[in-house]
Amino acid sequence: MPAMHLSEPHGDDYSVSRNPGGNVPTFDAIATQTVRKAGHLEPAFVHKADIEAAARKLAARRKKPNILIYLMDDVGWGDFGCYGGGVAVGAPTPHFDRLARSGLQLTSCYSEPSCSPSRATLHTGRVPNRHGLHRPPIYGEPGGLQGEVTLPMLLGQAGYTTQAVGKWHIGENVESQPQHVGYDDFYGFLSVSDMYTEWRDPHFFPEIVYSGARTEWIKNMPFNRCFVHAKRGGEATNVEEVTIPVLSELDEKWCRYSIDFIKRQAASSKPWLLYHCTRGAHFDNYPHEKYLGKSPAKHPYKDTLLELDDIMGRLVEALRESGQLEDTLIFVSSDNGPHMETWPDSAFTPFRCAKGSTWEGGVRVPGLMCWPGAIEAGRQSDGLFDFNDILPTALALAGASELLPQDRCVDGVDQSSFLLAPDGLSNRKYHYYWLSQTFSGLRCGEYKMLLSATSDDATDAAGPGGFTGVLERYAYPKLFNLYLDPKEQHNYLTRKLAYVEAFQLGMRQHLATFRKYPPKKVMGLNVKDKRA
Repeated sequence: MPAMHLSEPHGDDYSVSRNPGGNVPTFDAIATQTVRKAGHLEPAFVHKADIEAAARKLAARRKKPNILIYLMDDVGWGDFGCYGGGVAVGAPTPHFDRLARSGLQLTSCYSEPSCSPSRATLHTGRVPNRHGLHRPPIYGEPGGLQGEVTLPMLLGQAGYTTQAVGKWHIGENVESQPQHVGYDDFYGFLSVSDMYTEWRDPHFFPEIVYSGARTEWIKNMPFNRCFVHAKRGGEATNVEEVTIPVLSELDEKWCRYSIDFIKRQAASSKPWLLYHCTRGAHFDNYPHEKYLGKSPAKHPYKDTLLELDDIMGRLVEALRESGQLEDTLIFVSSDNGPHMETWPDSAFTPFRCAKGSTWEGGVRVPGLMCWPGAIEAGRQSDGLFDFNDILPTALALAGASELLPQDRCVDGVDQSSFLLAPDGLSNRKYHYYWLSQTFSGLRCGEYKMLLSATSDDATDAAGPGGFTGVLERYAYPKLFNLYLDPKEQHNYLTRKLAYVEAFQLGMRQHLATFRKYPPKKVMGLNVKDKRA
């Protein structure tokens, strides 16, 4: 267990409201029709009672909410105690579990298959084939977030102060850096953990570490080896080179920076967006000395998870102490599923496959929503929630839905009524699975149809990894009932042909939008096709 000097949760919940029964509303997503409010918007359910209840709640508050997005790296659906993990898998998560009890726990929250697509989707409300980021651009490379309309841009127009802290990984090219896409301030690094440390560690790259020529070759590659600080519209200035000892302290440094931001904003009348992205728990994990060996598993990944949980607790405590907790929506999630190619330095999911795939293990991630007094405590829902939904939902909560772009297709739906109504229902009918440039399938209700996916037969003792497989396009679709078969092992298609029409309709509607709104130039590597 963590040492006593770590921050501890206290009190019952972050909210005084309770819903201990966890009522499950009855609703049939497959049989219910959606409404497309405009040609560039995703069709959505219209739950009138929920919309009215949410409107009353927002009107009574008379203040735009602060928004804290806490996004972790490669953390699995099954890592938190509230999802069946925690102590059972070697790392207690008391703060995440407390958040789950204090608000809405999403059991079907979806990211994209890997880091950069997920982060770009969160910022734009668009699937990867629209924003074009299947991987991050590097210095001097065209593409990336330039030309996109982002969440901080729009919230800035709505009067918000916008702060990004931690890992970026949506482009090192100047146009895609956070200070040029809507953030007032950025404090973090632009790339990804292993780019800073892997070539420094003799356990992983002895042929580089012990070769002066190759070490120099790596140092001359076009990426910034420092974490940086930048102000809106300015240049990113180097703070410190990210060596392995520095990397072990980054999440602590970033936590302090975010806490200072929260405390400063208490004196401001402006609402704020804090996009806090942790370094952990992307491989390779080098835990801070406070957490080293403190998890029951006594393993780097599990020790890092303790730190991420503790940081969440400290951010919540800063909100409480500064009197801002009841004015702040907190969203906690991970950018994708476990990276199984790096096992045992990786997360846990009960679902099939992992990061880099469109099997549930790659894209189904933890999702916690907490806003004391606004989101009722004790709720749990399997309604679909997509990273696409964050942008339109945030605008709705800020009273600024009119800022939603009109000149491009937006794949997200406004989920504010889902969050705010007592036992609110999801407004999303379909989740769409994209793997690089390939449309892989969709989910509706408890059913999921796949047209293609990565094979996960190339396994080792760690199990399947999404990046290990080869893209397979199926002669006939596969249909899975995720309630009866969460590991997606039994193709149900021939016994459930009655459902095919609903899925065909969803595919036609979604893919037809690409004729009017063509895909953006793709950033990404071609996925190997088994037919090649």
